[in-house]
Amino acid sequence: MSAEAPSGFDALPPPAMERKAADVGTAKAGADLVSTFALAVLAGAFIALGAAFATTVLAGSSSLPYGVARVLGGLAFSLGLVLVVGAGAELFTGNNLLVIAWASRRIATTRVLLLWAVVYVGNFVGAVATAGLVVAARQHTFGKGAVGDTALGLAATKTGLGWGQAVALGVLCNALVCLAVWLTYGAHSLVDRVVAVVPPVTAFVALGFEHSVANMYFIPYALLVKGDHAWLAGRSGLPDLSGLTWGRFLWHNLVPVTLGNLAGGTLLVGAVYWFVYLRPRNPV
Repeated sequence: MSAEAPSGFDALPPPAMERKAADVGTAKAGADLVSTFALAVLAGAFIALGAAFATTVLAGSSSLPYGVARVLGGLAFSLGLVLVVGAGAELFTGNNLLVIAWASRRIATTRVLLLWAVVYVGNFVGAVATAGLVVAARQHTFGKGAVGDTALGLAATKTGLGWGQAVALGVLCNALVCLAVWLTYGAHSLVDRVVAVVPPVTAFVALGFEHSVANMYFIPYALLVKGDHAWLAGRSGLPDLSGLTWGRFLWHNLVPVTLGNLAGGTLLVGAVYWFVYLRPRNPV
């Protein structure tokens, strides 16, 4: 095999995808924070749109086998990350790959933490604002109320998770999300990016893993639907909604899922690939 063999067959030197990941991280570090925040708001809205699409697809799907319904919901949800990587936006979970540029000493620790904070807040603003707009559109009443029923059921399940379970589900989720973003580094066209993103994202949704930014839409949306007392009074067969509160959303879901996402993205994907391909080596 020649020295010009494809990187997939040649472990050393670092393949182009790893170098691109470090370059992307360096570029993000140099962006102004106002633009970064605006792009983060967009990412929150994009993920929320994917979540709204998934909720609608899952509505009334009880007649389907569990796995089939979950795969269909995952395919719909992948719209969110497709928009993020295709249209351009800043997503906290994907930005966990900044650890590659940080480990390569291209970004200072304080800058990484600042960027994560700005993007996280922007994602929250975009996702919650979209939830408010969808509720204002009364989309929860569509399908004879099936969309709202599904939203409440999803959120009740999410806020009922234990801390350890939520962390573990978050770790697994962002390993797949960051692998999806990682695959886009080898893409040469928009079609390549879409093809790279859809399978991992569909998988994490089908498997029931937890994504912090998605939950910034799913649970606030359900909380706002729960506040529509006139509509809620006419529903029957709903799950116990006593645990569906803002406090449980923040403490029992968002915090542990975020920590899990952070660990899954930085350690299981970013740090591993940096260690394999980009860490300093002594010549042999």
